[in-house]
Amino acid sequence: MIAPTDKVPAPQPGHNAPNWFLKLPARMGAWHARRPHAIAWLIALAAILALMALPVVTTLWLALTPKENIWPHLLQTVLPSSLMQTLLLMAGAGFLTLVIGTATAWLVTMYRFPGRALADRLLVIPLAMPTYIVAYCYVELFDFSGPVQSSLRYLFGWQSARDYWFPEIRSLPGAIFLMASVLYPYVYLSARASFVQQSVCALEVARTLGRTPLATLWSVALPLARPALAAGLALVLMECLNDLGAVQYLGVQTLSQSIYTTWLQRSNLGGAAQLAAVMLALIVAMLWAERWARGGAKIHHTTGRYRSIPFQDLTGWRGITAGAFAITPFIIGFLLPFLQLARHAVVYSEASLSSGFFSAASNSLMLAAISAIVAVVLALIIGYAKRIDPNRFTLFAARASGLGYAIPGTVLALGLLIPLAGFDNLVDGFFRATFGISTGLLISGTILALILAYAVRFLAVALGSIESGLERISPNLDAAARALGETSLSTLRRVHLPLLLPALGAAGLLVFVDSMKELPATLLLRPFNFDTLATHVYSFAALEQFEEAALGALAIVVSGLVPVLLLHKAVAGGRAGARAAPESDVD
Repeated sequence: MIAPTDKVPAPQPGHNAPNWFLKLPARMGAWHARRPHAIAWLIALAAILALMALPVVTTLWLALTPKENIWPHLLQTVLPSSLMQTLLLMAGAGFLTLVIGTATAWLVTMYRFPGRALADRLLVIPLAMPTYIVAYCYVELFDFSGPVQSSLRYLFGWQSARDYWFPEIRSLPGAIFLMASVLYPYVYLSARASFVQQSVCALEVARTLGRTPLATLWSVALPLARPALAAGLALVLMECLNDLGAVQYLGVQTLSQSIYTTWLQRSNLGGAAQLAAVMLALIVAMLWAERWARGGAKIHHTTGRYRSIPFQDLTGWRGITAGAFAITPFIIGFLLPFLQLARHAVVYSEASLSSGFFSAASNSLMLAAISAIVAVVLALIIGYAKRIDPNRFTLFAARASGLGYAIPGTVLALGLLIPLAGFDNLVDGFFRATFGISTGLLISGTILALILAYAVRFLAVALGSIESGLERISPNLDAAARALGETSLSTLRRVHLPLLLPALGAAGLLVFVDSMKELPATLLLRPFNFDTLATHVYSFAALEQFEEAALGALAIVVSGLVPVLLLHKAVAGGRAGARAAPESDVD
């Protein structure tokens, strides 16, 4: 027995004391040595993570505890066809975007032909065209009453659809074609950036060993570009999974469409949550596959010397063919639907202006601007907390915050609506019991819910730009500010924010444009009688009166052109060692 005055000897290394116990004093000392501002940043970071996890946790909870369990019915009827249609859409669009994006990126990077510089810029522009708007335009063009089939019947004297065969645009193959025509720039930009950064030496060695240009692409360039291609393909698949407007209009029953139908048309929230849980599992599998496809590969140059890319000149018919091939994706993915939009906007301008265009445009601008500000502030907190205290938690938070972009809008709306409604009911019940007044809906059913959904979904977009901007700021500036007595907050305000203005502007612009285009979450969370440009276009298309909303669709497309061109500039000018010379002349 130990006397009260006796001292218990401290455990020594080599004895049976646990390793965590030996490190505990040092960890506690490090925790107490943290300045209060560091703790405040970590608390803010934890709050943001909780917000990001809220829709996922809510969806899983609703799926496991439904009021009416229709899972056996969904498993027998809805889920097999929806899952199959979703997988086929993702596989088909993924394959086509991989082929188109990689082929055009290699052609533009390694060959010189007439119109090459113009094609390089035009190839990224279809990214400004939302998939649902492309679907509306192509149905207008290729439907039975559209100009294409009408012209064919006039030229060949056909009287009805029984007299000839024409591919059905409202079908799964039609959806695959339209998705690929709009989403291939994700792969093109990733592949282009990778090909630009690759060393010419490796390619020249392959050529000296007798490899043809095509064999060099297959055996050298593509393996080096595998991480970039996997990243671009993952974005394409996420967009296919998230899409609602296009697949609904084209008659493709994907998981996103099934969630929307089960929730709103069949009024079964639990069944919608169970389908959403399947979609979340699919997202996890897709993200794992993307990381596996990357293979942990890291490519870097071992020299600081860069040489000009040895372009292979294509002249004559070869150059004309290359130029035509490079420009075709732009014509299909942007030019044709844009001309259709412009024609409708001019012909039906009066009807468009009188059908709620100005109200929808002002709502979109307001929501997108506020959402951009909120997303940029949250991303700045995450990025700066990671900078001043790069521990495991902050690194995990920075990575986990990017998962919001992977959550489809239907799942996000489903996961946010219930907790927000519960919070509103809790506050309303308290005020009724205490003060005898009703607060009504504070968040759910208001634009605050939309702003929250946009901020969660597009936080990753803002965080990427802000982290890139912070990486360009020397840590010596932080040390100098601290030596002069500045706190982390005053250092952010007086040192980092002025230097981060371009990155903050780019982040805000990207979130602004994505918010303008977002359709699924807006449809499910918007207040009554509240339209954005996206829902305005959707509503008229559902009534087969798309031409009256063409002006709104055109406004969405035009707003997306600026960030797409800025993104292309960043990729094309990102060649290490390029300096003042343009990327096309430097390797």
